[in-house]
Amino acid sequence: MTVRTRFAPSPTGYLHVGGARTALFSWLHARKHGGQFVLRIEDTDLERSTAESVNAILEGMTWLGLEYDEGPFYQTQRFDRYNEIIDQLLEKGLAYRCDCSKERLEELREEQMKRKEKPRYDGFCRQREIDPSQPHVIRFHNPDSGVVVFDDLVRGRISVANEELDDLIIRRSDGAPTYNLTVVVDDADMNITHVIRGDDHINNTPRQINLLKALELPVPQYGHLPMILGEDGARLSKRHGAVSVMQYMEDGFLPEALLNYLVRLGWSHGDQEIFSLDEMVELFDLAEVNKAPSAFNTEKLLWINQHYLKSDDPKRIARLLSPHLGKLDIDPTQGPDLVQVVEAQRERASTLVELAQISAFYYRDFETFDAKAAKKALKEAALEPLALVRAHLMELPDWNREDIHAVIANAVKILETGFGKVAMPVRVAVTGGAPSPDLDLTMEMIGREACLRRIDKAIDYIQKLS
Repeated sequence: MTVRTRFAPSPTGYLHVGGARTALFSWLHARKHGGQFVLRIEDTDLERSTAESVNAILEGMTWLGLEYDEGPFYQTQRFDRYNEIIDQLLEKGLAYRCDCSKERLEELREEQMKRKEKPRYDGFCRQREIDPSQPHVIRFHNPDSGVVVFDDLVRGRISVANEELDDLIIRRSDGAPTYNLTVVVDDADMNITHVIRGDDHINNTPRQINLLKALELPVPQYGHLPMILGEDGARLSKRHGAVSVMQYMEDGFLPEALLNYLVRLGWSHGDQEIFSLDEMVELFDLAEVNKAPSAFNTEKLLWINQHYLKSDDPKRIARLLSPHLGKLDIDPTQGPDLVQVVEAQRERASTLVELAQISAFYYRDFETFDAKAAKKALKEAALEPLALVRAHLMELPDWNREDIHAVIANAVKILETGFGKVAMPVRVAVTGGAPSPDLDLTMEMIGREACLRRIDKAIDYIQKLS
């Protein structure tokens, strides 16, 4: 048997991290077992499904590198197939028309609630003859007795009595097929062997198994993943911040960092924290997925992202950093080599956005000095060191870090003071107080004209305070 998994999002919004984790686990299971991964767009909710949401899902999958072997398939293009199956069920007496009013159904529900019974349709229309030309829905005739049993790949054996399940609607009054019908037909037609999805679908699984058995179709194996919680213990939602995959891209995260974080949300391999994609494929096992919910920890994600910023090819990081500099109205060709900036700065940032922000001073003058840094370094006592260093920098025949270092060291010697008394004011003067590497390297990268101009600005700043 060839393993075939699928990811089947509804295009009613962005691709959120919960969906991305489901896609990742499905993708890993297929890749581990030499199988295929299918992308299906469940767009039958015509009012809420949008082309923008479809694009957001496809963009998210592409950015994460979760390539699919087949698809995307769209359910709205398969209505004829769904209706064919519904007609089969009607002909076999496994489905029936129902014209119960909304008022009757509400009254039935209220009575059942009063009796402390689980609300369910009572089968009132099972034996009635309903005029097909009149408004009606189609219901599946669920078995009245017996038990649905399945071995969940994550949660173990689950049993549900059929008497707890009602005759679910499989076609609405407007003619649209419902989720439980379409997903059953699609999984069967696409030969899906393993359905890996969120645990919010557990209640649907017994119903879908009954439909598959009624249609004499093979039943796939199911694995239901625990939910993802916010740091406050509530289900992860918009109010917890960036839950859209593409928002993480906008916020300067690397795709491999998000994948690495998501794979650890509910799964682990010893104490290992960092996994390459190949290691994920090799080590991932659905049987080792936790049953309990996992809490999303942004600090941990930032730590993983910083790991990849520090360890990845600086040329790639520079390529990814460039558009973030562009958002700051910076042209990275107008200044030091971007790869050199990455190598100098990347250990000081957790995201590409932060890396762009702390590197902006290499490419343009800052408007103001960092208040805390200026208060500490740009005092009246710094005027003499700044003026002396500036005078000697003007005389340098070549602008390189060795000669710049010699100028600063010579100023320390002339002034008979500590190195920090000279270097600190100069550093704040040329960087504005932004995090930076060795001062001589920083100044070499900034360039002579900009350094002299900024030292003048610092001198003027101090004089105005005096």
